[in-house]
Amino acid sequence: MTLLSTADARRPVVVESALATFAQGGYHGTTIAEVGRAAGISPAYVFKLFPSKEQLFIAALEECFRQCLETFTAAADRVRDRSPEGILGEMGAAYADLIIDRSLIMIQVHAQSVADIVEIGTSYRAGMAAITRLVQSLSGADDAAVQRMIAYGQLCHLIVVAGLIDRHEDWAEVITAGFRHD
Repeated sequence: MTLLSTADARRPVVVESALATFAQGGYHGTTIAEVGRAAGISPAYVFKLFPSKEQLFIAALEECFRQCLETFTAAADRVRDRSPEGILGEMGAAYADLIIDRSLIMIQVHAQSVADIVEIGTSYRAGMAAITRLVQSLSGADDAAVQRMIAYGQLCHLIVVAGLIDRHEDWAEVITAGFRHD
């Protein structure tokens, strides 16, 4: 049995707290002290684990992408229809279920908004690259089909973030046609 150091044991707790806290307040609107409070530790200890706010935000963003990759892999493994369309459909449905947790959408939205911070932009692009490559690899779909899936994912973000699913104005119904979010 391998024993984890206190830092190793605390790191995942801090990352989960950072994901939720940054998702709510954004990169610029969230302090290390708020993440520490959410994790039940001091800001000094957060800085011991993650020496900069950028590194902490990136760890939260990487956790979001890890969950997405895990979800897509599990979806591809369980789907009965092994066609590219069947696999992409199952991945899309699994993603819709995953993002019921708005934190996962919002951390991505906030990352997009601060992608001009070099380290965050690099991490965001690396996460999107990993998702795109995994979806291509597991589905065998052509580039256009993978692009549509990624585009629909971004449209899901817009629908959820803007609260459009329950809007019944004509313009909102155009955007949300065929989408559900429970």
